[in-house]
Amino acid sequence: MYAAVVERLVPEILEGDLTLGVLLGDSFVRDLHRQLYGDIWTWAGIYRKHEVTIGVAPEQVAVELRSSLQTILYRWEYTDDWTARQLGIAVHAETVRIHPFTDGNGRTTRLLADLVFLASQDDETLETYDWNVDKPTYIELLRRYDGNRDPRDLAAFVAVQPLE
Repeated sequence: MYAAVVERLVPEILEGDLTLGVLLGDSFVRDLHRQLYGDIWTWAGIYRKHEVTIGVAPEQVAVELRSSLQTILYRWEYTDDWTARQLGIAVHAETVRIHPFTDGNGRTTRLLADLVFLASQDDETLETYDWNVDKPTYIELLRRYDGNRDPRDLAAFVAVQPLE
């Protein structure tokens, strides 16, 4: 299912039909989760309704996700302090922090980051993230992001690779 979703969405980004404004909408995040897991879970694409060990309180998920993604989009559009690589990682880390779904957050947030990264690049050679990382360091850097909302260290840690 993952490959089919990627094969459908990446051309839409490359053709300019799937923009950052759409990608950074909470409805897109829910739909992405539904596309990835709809054949597995009846609740795919539905925000969690119970507490988990990480993430915001369930009653705050919708508002927090919408607000965070719109803040990130605003910052991208009106400042020049992040690179495209940092933007995608900020979206990933922020969505991980919120932890909107009961399960499937990791794959969903990594794919979302790749899609945002692709949509924000102007280079001839497009890149995606290489998510094959040292997990303890990755978790440490996610926690650091939670404390300072600065994606630079995490973005420097997660390598990139040419789009295949």
